[in-house]
Amino acid sequence: MTLGPVGAGAALGPQGAVPAAGPVGPWAAMPAPTIVVVEDDDEIADLLALYLGRDGYAVERASDGPGALAAVSAHDPALVVLDLGLPGDLDGLEVCRRLRGTNTVPVLVLTARGDEVDRVRGFELGADDYVTKPFSPRELVARVGAILRRAAAGASTSTPVPAGPGGPLVAVGNVEVDLGRHEARRAGEVVPLAPREFALLATLAEHRGLVLSRRQLLDQAWGWDFDGDERTVDVHVRQLRRKLGDGLPLATLRRAGYRLG
Repeated sequence: MTLGPVGAGAALGPQGAVPAAGPVGPWAAMPAPTIVVVEDDDEIADLLALYLGRDGYAVERASDGPGALAAVSAHDPALVVLDLGLPGDLDGLEVCRRLRGTNTVPVLVLTARGDEVDRVRGFELGADDYVTKPFSPRELVARVGAILRRAAAGASTSTPVPAGPGGPLVAVGNVEVDLGRHEARRAGEVVPLAPREFALLATLAEHRGLVLSRRQLLDQAWGWDFDGDERTVDVHVRQLRRKLGDGLPLATLRRAGYRLG
């Protein structure tokens, strides 16, 4: 069966058959993860629900910003697929911002091709990945699986342990990176970070004093299967600097990468 990209006449075949693979990795032995799909185009939403459902996910749908926030609150999803071009005053970017104020659920954003500003803004607000329209539904499902595997891997290492001498605490400048509690503190005060922002900071802290290229940072903090633009790292570095201030000794080395400490 040959698939066309969503938004460009996707072909499902005579019976809309999609191989049922089910969730993979750490999710395979668990109840079906819930995915909230936020998309105002019914045709695209139907297709996403079909492919995600055939892969073993439970799908809840919303078509606007208020509905998206209500669905996340009601269903506690494993991931949100969020169209940035939602109708009304509460667009996708604002939904992402509000989610990040209260929730760490992974967010995969959908954007129109060429909307680089929206993609960058989405990352600044804490999105985990993006797919541009038109897109292959199979690629989107694969990205969903990759994000959930990365989230599960991060959760498996997040059991709180005592910090201090011999503990997983890295102090740089006036910033403390508590790898056991997944916390960043500035001058003793906890600074809320998006999951990917903390993953980037933790990677830099674990390699304190070493120069890491953007590709190395992507592989460590996003996972080897993330194939997004390397500029994603630059966006998150700007966020870390904005949130943690000048006391974070994070240096940019031209054409080389970044070094903490």
